[in-house]
Amino acid sequence: MALTDITRIEVSKAIEEYDRLGRDAFLRRYGFGRARRYLLLCGGRHYDSKAIVGAAHGYVPGLQPLAAGEFSGGAAHAVSLLRGLGFTVLEEMPESALLRDDLIDRVAQLKVNRSSGRPALFQPIVLLWAIGRARRGEPRLLSWRETEDQLTNLLQRHGMRGERPRPDYPVAALRRAGLWVLPDHQGTVPAAHGDTELRGWFRGNQPLGGLAEPVYDLLRRSGDTRLAVIGELLCRFFDDLDYGPLLTDVGLYDDDVAGDETSWEAETPEGSPEPWLVMAAEYERLCRIVEHGEGAKHGKRVSRTTYNPIRSSAARRAVLERSERRCENPDCTGMPSDTTDRGLPILEVDHVVDLALGGRDHPSQMVALCPNCHAVKTRGRTRESLREALLRVAAERHSAVARAAASL
Repeated sequence: MALTDITRIEVSKAIEEYDRLGRDAFLRRYGFGRARRYLLLCGGRHYDSKAIVGAAHGYVPGLQPLAAGEFSGGAAHAVSLLRGLGFTVLEEMPESALLRDDLIDRVAQLKVNRSSGRPALFQPIVLLWAIGRARRGEPRLLSWRETEDQLTNLLQRHGMRGERPRPDYPVAALRRAGLWVLPDHQGTVPAAHGDTELRGWFRGNQPLGGLAEPVYDLLRRSGDTRLAVIGELLCRFFDDLDYGPLLTDVGLYDDDVAGDETSWEAETPEGSPEPWLVMAAEYERLCRIVEHGEGAKHGKRVSRTTYNPIRSSAARRAVLERSERRCENPDCTGMPSDTTDRGLPILEVDHVVDLALGGRDHPSQMVALCPNCHAVKTRGRTRESLREALLRVAAERHSAVARAAASL
């Protein structure tokens, strides 16, 4: 193995493949994780530098792609090669380039205390509180006195695994994870463990703090990102816990939790290939949120009749994604050509079988309908036969998208 065999030609070919497949598919193909530090900048876009070098090696005549464990992605190897070939390599993800999936990755990789055998809820509670503030457009940064007062009360009420009401620990941990900032502080913040030193540092310095600005902005404007992060936190940390009262307290437990200020198109990274596969991956993620909310008993799904806005919002969003902006009634005679103020199609998400009659709050039993078809399904003489047809359509489309997601 010799990285010196790689030239700009091979790197350019790897970049072209990356653009064609998309980030996640490219990384899966070559067995690499997302870059945590070094990013190749080319044509205004960012690429995982080590994965590009590994793939580029396979474009050298007679050679094979390199696996992640076969070489170093650090400054002395992959980065040195790329810079030597005239490419620009950044040492961290520019905050201006933060995308939804990057934020979800950061949340998914939070390191939390597990001394009790279950993940502690300090960091998730603080993040949910901050997401609620971002959603309402409240100031991103607060004084430590305000932060401590609000979070202490929240931790006292909702520390369901014995968490002590001390916000200094989760704030320090979230800062190390790149999600939180203390902009008026210069110097080293104590590590997020221990007791006296950490608490004393915060009380002595009284830092201004809050979510990093790009994180706040993304959570503020993008309902899809907000729902995805909430779903990740609930699925990972709140299994078998009643999180409804907590989400109510932080302002995230209502029908419009996924409402946003951007259209679906604005949330899709530029150059994303194969929109159908991108949608399938998103659909699968939303279905996981729905199914986590339903619960399970002895390996079987349990239907919960209690209304859950998070599960319902995820289900409705999934159906709209799956519909590709078209009425899902195969016999639709024409949906309105007008759009909403955000340029979205006028569609209504309908439970084919009413929840009160045993229907399931799940995309497999829901459809997107234009107002005309929704009226027929509700009040038309042919509503019973239409309901049967729509139930088949919902199940078939759900299975087709699920198969596509499984192939990724």
